[in-house]
Amino acid sequence: MRRTVEAVWRIEAARIVAVVARLTGDVSLAEEIAQDALVVALEQWPRDGVPDDPGPWLLATARHRAIDQIRRRQNYAAKLRLVATDVVETDDGGYDAVLDEGRIGDDLLRLIFTVCHPSLPAESRVALTLRLLGGLTTAEIARAFLVPEPTMAARITRAKKAVGGVEFGLPPAASLGPRVASVLATVYLIFNEGYAATGGSSWARPELASEALRLGRLLQGLLPREAEVHGLAALMELQASRLPARQDASGSPVLLPDQDRRRWDRLLIRRGLAALSLAASLGGGAYTVQAEIAACHARARSHADTDWERVAALYEVLFHLRPSPVLRVNQAVAYGMAGDPARGLALVDAVAGEKSLRDYPQLPAVRGDLLARLGRAADARAAFALAASLTRNDAERSLYAARAEGH
Repeated sequence: MRRTVEAVWRIEAARIVAVVARLTGDVSLAEEIAQDALVVALEQWPRDGVPDDPGPWLLATARHRAIDQIRRRQNYAAKLRLVATDVVETDDGGYDAVLDEGRIGDDLLRLIFTVCHPSLPAESRVALTLRLLGGLTTAEIARAFLVPEPTMAARITRAKKAVGGVEFGLPPAASLGPRVASVLATVYLIFNEGYAATGGSSWARPELASEALRLGRLLQGLLPREAEVHGLAALMELQASRLPARQDASGSPVLLPDQDRRRWDRLLIRRGLAALSLAASLGGGAYTVQAEIAACHARARSHADTDWERVAALYEVLFHLRPSPVLRVNQAVAYGMAGDPARGLALVDAVAGEKSLRDYPQLPAVRGDLLARLGRAADARAAFALAASLTRNDAERSLYAARAEGH
C-alpha cells in the first residue's frame, strides 16, 4: 500500500503544490500542506482502500487544509471569500471528482516559473524542481547528487527561503523568453546529471534522466507554442534512447562507437524525432540544433554510417547561437570521426587555455583520441592519464586509465 501511495504522490505532487500555492501564495507552505495530505493518505488508504480517483482525493484534501489555514489567519479574510467558491464539497464531505484541468495547468506553469526563477542559483533551482515538481524526497535528491542528506536538506531550506521572495505567478510577456530559458536550463541540468554523472561510481543515473524527461513532456503540454520546449524535449528523448546501451552488464561504460544500437530505445527515438520536427516548424533554436545532432546518431545504422560532416557543421551553427569552448571540443570529435583528426586537434589546442576547461576531463580525453588517430601513441597515453586524474566519476576514471595504459 505504501508503494501505491508513493507512486500516486510522485505523479500528483506538482499539481497539488501548484494549486495550494496559488491559494496561499506561499510555495513553502504549499509543500507542507501537500505533505500533510500525503500523511492523511498513508493513514486512511490502508484502512479504507485506495479511492477510485486517488489524485483528486489528494488534491481535495490539500485544498481543504489550505482553506483551513487561511481561515485561521484573519488578515486573509478577503482572500478566503475568493477561494472558498473554488472548492466544491459534496454532502458527505467528499472531494471534487471533476477538476479544472486548464486552471491546474496555469497553476503548474506558475510553480515552474517560480521555482526556476533566474535570480535563484542553479543548484537551488535544481533541488526545488526535483522536490516540488518531481516529488522526490530529500534523501532521494541527496543520493542522486552524492551529498549527505543533511547537506541537501539545508540546501533545499535555503532555496525555499530564496523562493519566498519571488512572486508566485507567470512572468509578463516581455520577460517570458528569459524565464523560459531558465526553466529549460534547469531541466537540462537535471537530465545531464542523469545521462552522464559528474561524480560517484555510476556512469549514469537513469532515474534523474527519467525525471527530466517527465518534466520536459509536461512543459510540452503546458507551452505548446514554444519551439525550444520541443527542442529540449527532442534532445533529451534522443539522448535518453541510448541509455540502455551505455553500460555493459557489469556497469562499465560503453562508448558510442562500441554501443549495440539494437539496444537503443526505438520508442524514445520516434518521440524525439517527432518533437524535433515540431520544434523546427516553430523556428527552433540552440536546443533544436543540439537535437539535430542527436538525430544524426539516431538515424545512422552504425557509428561509421553517421554523417560526421553534418555533425561538425551543426556544431558550427550551434557555436554561433551559443558560443562555448565545450562546443569546440565536441566539434573536434566530429572532425576526427569525419577523417580529419589534425583539424580536430588544432581546434582542441585552440581552446585548451580556456579557464572554464581547466578541470574539464573531456578535453584531454578528446585530445588523446585525436592524437591516437594521428599515430602519436605516447602523447595520447599522457593525455588520457591527465583525463583520468581530472574526472570525479569512478567509471569514467577507469575508462581513461585503461586508455592511458594502451588498452
